[in-house]
Amino acid sequence: MKEKLLLDVEIYVAELLTKQLAPINYYHNAIHTRRVVASIKELANSENCTEQETLVLLLAGWFHDTGFIFIDTGHEEESVKVAHAYLKEKNVPQETLDQVERLILATKTGLKPTSKLEYIIRDADCGHITSDNYLDISENLLKELNAKNGNLLSDKEWMEQNLEFLKNHSFYSDSAKQLWQPKKEINQLEIQKKLYKLSQKKNKKDKKSRFGRGVETMYRVQLKNHIELSAIADTKANILLSVNAIIISVALSNLIPKLDNPSNLFLVYPTLILMLFSVASVVLSVLSTRPKISNVAITKDMIKEKKTNILFFGNFHKMSLKDFEWGIDYLMDNEETLYNSLTKDLYYLGLVLNRKYKLLRITYTVFMFGIIISAASFIYSYYINMPL
Repeated sequence: MKEKLLLDVEIYVAELLTKQLAPINYYHNAIHTRRVVASIKELANSENCTEQETLVLLLAGWFHDTGFIFIDTGHEEESVKVAHAYLKEKNVPQETLDQVERLILATKTGLKPTSKLEYIIRDADCGHITSDNYLDISENLLKELNAKNGNLLSDKEWMEQNLEFLKNHSFYSDSAKQLWQPKKEINQLEIQKKLYKLSQKKNKKDKKSRFGRGVETMYRVQLKNHIELSAIADTKANILLSVNAIIISVALSNLIPKLDNPSNLFLVYPTLILMLFSVASVVLSVLSTRPKISNVAITKDMIKEKKTNILFFGNFHKMSLKDFEWGIDYLMDNEETLYNSLTKDLYYLGLVLNRKYKLLRITYTVFMFGIIISAASFIYSYYINMPL
């Protein structure tokens, strides 16, 4: 008899909710009702409820949200009316009707349950917070609230509300506390993870607004300019090296062998001056192009604290492959640190260029005065040693 009544109630409520419930009830619908009934069965069995207690709980579970067909706020009272109307037709005793009414009204938000059966139905009504699909179920509730209230909650706002609800929520029945609490805590952790991801996503959007295409173009153009200036400096140094190497070669092969002749002794000092300035120019040219590599061992803490730039090979050459891969991944995940590294790269390129061009200026000056002094000394030596 009781099984037949429950089967008839299930068919009736499922058809009622399917045909008459507004389509915007994405959460409070037949699926939610079936989920609550399944939770009631689990808790009633665990709490060793009698057959009559289980019947009353299941009847209340099936009817507890039927009032949503008519109204949202205060739907519990409407649900009681629907339950009474149907169950009276099925000749359900008044005592059972009264129990069903109390249990339906116990699902009302803000009311504190006072009996074992009220504990069970309240816990079952919130049983979705222990589901493996909690996030999907919660998404349906958000859709329903947004559709009914007209004000759209963002994912972050909704997750914050969910987290606050889970923190403040407590199960009433001993079975729910024992069986469901761990699952609820797992879902709470999932909410916290999702909130963290949403925060990270927002931070990345904020950073994108700061590090836009104009900033990227600035870095690209400036780094390109510095590299081109460095290449020009190296070319200039190479020219000086080549010219002075030729001068030294010519001097060694043509002038110096002739200095053994007593008649050419007047060329000794001019040749020495020429060789001296040429060698000085070569040394300065080499110094201006000589690379400098850091010997500092880079650590993860230095990368996190923005104290180094691992984009330059001279810094990362002592790192292990594993640490270097971690550093690159860290830069990709932290855009601000990445741009900080590019800033450092630009700055140190500027320092290198400053050193190169200073040395080049000195080298050109030495070369220029060397040529002038050498030429003057040759002219002077020829002049004072000319036969009268």
